[in-house]
Order: sequence, then structure tokens, then C-alpha cells
Amino acid sequence: MNHILVAGGAGYIGSHTVRALVKSGYQVTVLDNLEYGHEWAIVDDSVRLVTEDMGDLPRMQKLFAEETFDAVINFAGYINVGESVNDPLKYYENNVGRAVKFLQAMQGAGVDKLVFSSTCATYGVIDQVPIDEAESQNPINPYGQSKLMYETILNDCETAWNLRSVCLRYFNACGASDDALIGEAHDPETHLIPLVLQAAMGQRPHITVYGSDYPTPDGTCIRDYIHVDDLAEAHVKAVARLIEGGSSLKCNVGTGNGFSVNEIIETTKAVTGLDIPIEYGERREGDPPELVANPALANTELNWQPTHSSLKQIISSAYQWAQKQS
Repeated sequence: MNHILVAGGAGYIGSHTVRALVKSGYQVTVLDNLEYGHEWAIVDDSVRLVTEDMGDLPRMQKLFAEETFDAVINFAGYINVGESVNDPLKYYENNVGRAVKFLQAMQGAGVDKLVFSSTCATYGVIDQVPIDEAESQNPINPYGQSKLMYETILNDCETAWNLRSVCLRYFNACGASDDALIGEAHDPETHLIPLVLQAAMGQRPHITVYGSDYPTPDGTCIRDYIHVDDLAEAHVKAVARLIEGGSSLKCNVGTGNGFSVNEIIETTKAVTGLDIPIEYGERREGDPPELVANPALANTELNWQPTHSSLKQIISSAYQWAQKQS
């Protein structure tokens, strides 16, 4: 049985991926300092949780000495675009600095397979939609820049010590598990669909739409929304590729379909039957008008297809999770 170490595995996407790995027959150890992760999100009894910081090199060296890992997945990054603009050093310290320490521990232990949680934010403002991997990468915020830096570091590590990696540049993760055992639980919450649901359920006075004058059909930002379980399955496929000897890969993980903020709100109204108070605000710095994936490379190289990512499925699962939490 292959043993996978999942850094950040108690977080939103990480915890869904851990469940998918266990279901696929992998032994899983989760590494998470629980700064943003949750112990309750590890729902499989077979999974060991190690509550340490990936940037603590001596402790990581000890972990790799005690256990044998066939591959590693790294989810342990900060993800708030707005915060990264206001506090860039926090993002460079964690997403690059601590993650480099983690790579040093991997190198010392001879672990040479890594799946990296990257992002479409590495592209910045793009010339055409949908985005494919040949698009130039010009991030417009420190979050995207930190992820691109790490992709570059992985390239250099492959040259230096044969590290093979799969970088998954994913788009807007959303939704919750079908059984509503795990879902989004950020504090503070910054993602659109949970915020819209909170407004619908009376847990906040309104949803603020940041920008209504973008060059899009209804003036609001367009994003590619992918169900978290589909995203988790892409990570399982990426792990299998590396373990089976496959080459390094960088690919988009999205649906190829874009929806505006206003469309998300209207679909949420239809799914819940609830009214949603709206206020329109100014654009947020660092927000591109439109981000939609061309997922063809992931489709072919990983043999991956999204199966849960209709907008109604996404919002229905997120609503079921939100009701359980209220």
C-alpha cells in the first residue's frame, strides 16, 4: 500500500482529497499545524494527523526519518488574494519560505514525488479565455506570485535532484461532500458561494458584489467553479501518475465553463428558494475580470473529468453543508 503525506490535509481541499485517497486504497498521513485546518475534517479513522509546521525543518526531518512516504501532496498555502496584497511578506514567508524548508526535508529523505496545490492566479490578466497552459504567467497579486515562485523552484529541484511534480493550477474550488460531513469552514470566510449562502440564510445582512463595471456581459467577475470532490479526484490521479513513473506536469483543473457573480447569486436563489440582499461595491485590487480554464491537458494527461461540477450540484451541496452548520 502506497503511503502519501498530505501537508495541509485538514483544510478544505486537503480534507476532501484525503477522503478520496483513502477510498482509492492509499495509506495517508496528514501534516497540518491547524492554523486554518480542522481536526474534525479528518473523518477516516485510518488517517494519522501530525500537528506540526511544515517550515520547522528539524521536525520535518524527524517525520521523514520515522516514516516512509511514496509521495507528498502540498496544500499548506495561504490563499486570500486581498490579504496577500495587504501583507505580502506573510505569503512569501509561508507559501515559499516554509515550503522550501519542507522540500529540504523531502530531499534529505529521498522523497522525490510531489503534487502541488497551485492556482490559476499565476496567469494574472489573460488575453483570451479559456486559459490554457501556454498562456504567459504574469500574476497581479502576491498570492499568485508566491505560487508561481514555487512552481519555478520545483523546476529547479527536478534539474538538481530529480524531483518529479504535478502542479495543479486550479480555479474556484467550491461545494461540499455529498454526505455533508466536510465542507468550507474558513474564518474569516472569503469565498463567494458560502458568503452568498450566509446572506440567503440571514447570517449576514447582505452579499457585497465587488465591481459591477467589468468588461463582462453583466459587469461582474466571471470564474470557473469546480466542485471540491472533482478537484480531490484530480489530486488522486496526479499521485497515481507520479507513483507509476510519469513525468512532471503542470495543468489547469477546471470545468471550462465560466459563471458571473450575478449568475451565482441567481442560481443560489433558485436552489434555496430564499431571497438574497445585495450591495454593490468597488472593485477589489488584484481581481482579474475573467478566469476560465481550458482543462484539456488534465483530461488527457491525468485521464480526469469533472463529474460533480454543474452549478446546481455545487450550490446544492454547499447549501446542505451550510444548513448542517447553522
